[in-house]
Amino acid sequence: MLILGYDLGSSSVKASLVCAESGKCVATAFYPKNEAPILSRQPGWAEQDPDAWWGYLKAATKEVLAGMGKASIAAIGISYQMHGLVCVGKDLKPLRPAIIWCDSRAVPYGQKAFEGLGSGWCLEHLLNSPGNFTAAKLAWVKENEPEVFGKIHKIMLPGDYIALRLTGDACTTVSGLSEGMMWDFSQNRPAWELLDYYGFDAGILPEIRPTFGEQGRLIPAVAAELGLPAGIPVTYRAGDQPNNALSLNVLNPGEIAATAGTSGVVYGVLGEVNFDPQSRVNTFAHVNHSATDPRLGVLLCINGTGILNSWMRRNVAFDGMTYPGMNALAKESPIGSRGISILPFGNGAERMLGNAAPGCSFHGIDFNRHGRGDLLRAAQEGIVFSFQYGIEVMQAMGMKIDRIHAGNANMFLSEIFRETLASVSGATIELYDTDGSVGAARGAGLGAGIYAGPAEAFASLERLALVEPAADRRPYLEAYQTWKQHI
Repeated sequence: MLILGYDLGSSSVKASLVCAESGKCVATAFYPKNEAPILSRQPGWAEQDPDAWWGYLKAATKEVLAGMGKASIAAIGISYQMHGLVCVGKDLKPLRPAIIWCDSRAVPYGQKAFEGLGSGWCLEHLLNSPGNFTAAKLAWVKENEPEVFGKIHKIMLPGDYIALRLTGDACTTVSGLSEGMMWDFSQNRPAWELLDYYGFDAGILPEIRPTFGEQGRLIPAVAAELGLPAGIPVTYRAGDQPNNALSLNVLNPGEIAATAGTSGVVYGVLGEVNFDPQSRVNTFAHVNHSATDPRLGVLLCINGTGILNSWMRRNVAFDGMTYPGMNALAKESPIGSRGISILPFGNGAERMLGNAAPGCSFHGIDFNRHGRGDLLRAAQEGIVFSFQYGIEVMQAMGMKIDRIHAGNANMFLSEIFRETLASVSGATIELYDTDGSVGAARGAGLGAGIYAGPAEAFASLERLALVEPAADRRPYLEAYQTWKQHI
């Protein structure tokens, strides 16, 4: 028996088949093979065609099923790019391209609501500023495309739309509404006040269904398109960051899921409803959240992460040097990089810094003492220290952080990066071999009742390495304090 997981990203759709009994991924595929196009009709805009997503999903499904014979698929799970807006008419077809997560046109609309409803109300009820999220994107459509707005039957997140295409049912989740700023945590219901403020009819929201549980079944016409039997239930959906946390078995307060690619994300689970008064982090309902047993995902995004390391490779490292070679050279420099501090904020505005864009900066370089290795180590330490700066925001919200889960990829392949993060945070780092589509499949197994609980669902999750904080953390903490002086 197999479980099918989909991960809808902005660059591709990935499909994975997981054996329910062993928990192992038996096949995986993605499409397109080159990055999916993003339409930017004006500066700051980013749109994609929802029907193109469906084409990618069909192609990935065909490839992942190749050679599998008549495998029995018990359930389907969906992970998706967060914060997007899909508008569908009464025929349930898109009325315009989807406005995706990295589109910034709605910022003024979110700020207007933050001021109009009051910062206190927004933080206490939404746990965030309305910002540039889904509700604000819809406000932009209402004001700038009234002919489209007038035809809207339902609004959807990208994952809601994929589920709609699979099942014919228009529905969403509490976690999904929270990422769009349309869930009131204090009242445990949709944020009717925000919808009223923007002039949205309440009927525009799809029906709410559980994150884990039946959300519809594969309809015959679509099953024929995909080469699957009709009636397979869709039993899980979640945004990419909550799903990444699920993929790493991060479900309990104090646990953290971290990624460190071009940008970096620290996603921690909080066991009480709370918010950052300065709105430097985003807070959403985690996949296992309930009103009686709160589980909030607190998300910190650092734009300047692996992109700094790649810049160092192009501009500082020796010609032709690989990342392992850079790591080896950086290890020749001691903890603290002989006093150099690098702030990695050179990839746009950082929400953690109040949406400021100070740029990347180098501090403490001595022309008589420092060399390439010191700079390379300082870059990695600076990235880690930016993570720690955000972790302290989470700790101020009441989060006790003792364990960080991460995939064995990108910056986490560096021993310096791993050891510095463990030692400066005091948390143990666990590295795993998993990804979003595999996590979505395991989530579907939970939602379908194939697994009795997370312990069974993640029993086969392979931990590749365990990184403990250094016995003597003082050199790391001293270097961090030096770095913080330059913020």
